[in-house]
Amino acid sequence: MHNAGIAALGLNWRYLAFDVSPEDLRAAIKGAKAMKFIGLNLTVPHKLLALDMVDQLDESARQWGAVNTIRFEARDAEGQWRPLAQFAGNVPDEIQAKGFNTDADALSRALREELDWQLSPGSGVLVLGAGGAGRVAALKLASEGAGILFLVNRTIAKAEAMAAEIRKRFPRQEVTVGYPKNKVDMVINATSLGLQPEDDLPFDPNRFSLRQTRGVYDLIYRPAETPLLKAAKAAGCRAANGLGMLLHQGAKALEIWSDKPAPLGVMRRALEKEVYA
Repeated sequence: MHNAGIAALGLNWRYLAFDVSPEDLRAAIKGAKAMKFIGLNLTVPHKLLALDMVDQLDESARQWGAVNTIRFEARDAEGQWRPLAQFAGNVPDEIQAKGFNTDADALSRALREELDWQLSPGSGVLVLGAGGAGRVAALKLASEGAGILFLVNRTIAKAEAMAAEIRKRFPRQEVTVGYPKNKVDMVINATSLGLQPEDDLPFDPNRFSLRQTRGVYDLIYRPAETPLLKAAKAAGCRAANGLGMLLHQGAKALEIWSDKPAPLGVMRRALEKEVYA
């Protein structure tokens, strides 16, 4: 998706993937800065670790407490920090790493576009998973005024910690740890269950039924149809995978690096070809 977008924008860049262990993340960011990379994307488990490894946090990273995009910047002749993409020719040696989060807004946009759904004051949402993705999803929903949030995680203490953070940051938000007894508007899967065909459903069928919800959004995008999505469709739910969120978080990252509008159509087609081929 990124290389398709980069080509469409006529940029002489290349987007590459690197495996980096958590204990090497700080060195990797430092090395990318030294080599004057334009920027980085980070995936799990690096998004929380990177908060303390960048020189500056954008408001988005501060608000959602995670970094999935880094932009490298240098000082211009007036002493202002500017993205490295804006320097023609020699790039100054003094460079800083600035952290952003593009996941939260991408989730909201994907829910609107893929499922034609947005929060209303009475909306009930069940969030499965309290890791980095689940935390950002729950905080974003709370910031937009979800009616009530239900948080479920394999480790209850982690869900309770997330609920406490939501109550502290959004005192008016109603949040419960555990499954809803009545109907909810949306179920969001932020666990890794579904990556493998033999995976169980990410919820306990003895405590919750998909007939209790109108919609299901699975952050997993490969495979295109997880066991959860298959079950959701059988139950008559509107359902979508995480491809739309992946697209929008990536497009926003490209805009952060290039300061140009991302070619969404080109990037979506590249994603669909890669994931659904």
